[in-house]
Amino acid sequence: MDFNLKKLTSDAGVFFTRAVQFTEEKLGSAEKTELDAHLENLIARADCTKNWTEKIFRQTEVLLQPNPIDHTGARIEEFFYEKLDKKIPSRTTNGELLGQYMLDAAKDFGPGTPYGSTLITVGEYQSRLGGAEREFLQTSAINFLTPLRNFLEGDWRTISKERRLLENRRLDLDICKARVKKAKQAEAKAAAEPDFQETRPRNYVLSASASALWSEEVDKAEQELRVAQTEFDRQAEVTRLLLEGISSTHVNHLRCLHEFVEAQATYYAQCHQYMQELQKELSRYPNSFASNANPSTSATSPSPVSSATLPGVSPPCLASTSTPGIAREPSGPLKIQDVQQPSTGHRKAKVLYDYDAHDTSELSLLADELITVYTVPGMDPDWLVGERGNQKGKVPVTYLELLS
Repeated sequence: MDFNLKKLTSDAGVFFTRAVQFTEEKLGSAEKTELDAHLENLIARADCTKNWTEKIFRQTEVLLQPNPIDHTGARIEEFFYEKLDKKIPSRTTNGELLGQYMLDAAKDFGPGTPYGSTLITVGEYQSRLGGAEREFLQTSAINFLTPLRNFLEGDWRTISKERRLLENRRLDLDICKARVKKAKQAEAKAAAEPDFQETRPRNYVLSASASALWSEEVDKAEQELRVAQTEFDRQAEVTRLLLEGISSTHVNHLRCLHEFVEAQATYYAQCHQYMQELQKELSRYPNSFASNANPSTSATSPSPVSSATLPGVSPPCLASTSTPGIAREPSGPLKIQDVQQPSTGHRKAKVLYDYDAHDTSELSLLADELITVYTVPGMDPDWLVGERGNQKGKVPVTYLELLS
């Protein structure tokens, strides 16, 4: 190991001198060279950019991966794969995992049962939602988080290094200025001493010699000051060029921000589409809670499977034929066309979403239109009879907003 004691001692001396200068400046006992206004503004802008970029970066990480434990584990995993120069594997999202659990549960409960078939449908859409989330996370990490991280870990470190070097050059410059000032004061004092020693020639000669020595010290200090000034000016120019690059950083981050918002919009649009499709699928499945809530009446309740589940099959009818307003055969299925609107109990409803009829017993709907709806004894509670002019058919309750 090459141990240079002389260099170590010199570096320690420089560090100590700078520390003294810095302390005296803070105490107000030493002069400080101020940077020009343009450079000060660039430094303030750079600090503001760094602080807010760091906050946005950290909070975006929290948004994309809310769990701190998972976040830490993911960063460690990414670090190891990066060091091993291997591709980071795609991680399963919570939505995909939930969808897989639902599909596995449906196998045990029976895919043909109402609960099992519904689990399959919901599980498939949860997997789609999880896949959309995974794609959004990957896109956001590449197009938004990575540029911000590169700035904080790359460009900003370079800027910070050059700024520290500029501060050291400024301290050296102020040290040289203080040294020149002290040397000139000592030279002036030595030059003034012979006026009081004219009767003593030997002391006069000594004073003249001291004056000459201080004159040489002033020349040496001024030479060091010129060198320090040159180094300070050069470093100030380097730092200024780096700080002016912050404008390019803002332009780059602006582009990344647009890409992040675009990825977010795509992700939420996919989620909205999947949820609408899932609602339509679920509207075809009956709600069997009503028939299962009261076991004593389950024997007389209609079958939980509605005609929406099996296209072309009408809902089963009740044995009683005494219900007014309904014309039916003793053992035949309920015919929507034969159902008469009751004199009371009908209401107006606003359609929330478009709905396409799955068979002739249903009524297609358009969003925001107004229709008349009423219930018929024996129908599934998730459905109503809807009328629009001369058209009539079953409509799902989840697609309506009852107004009166």
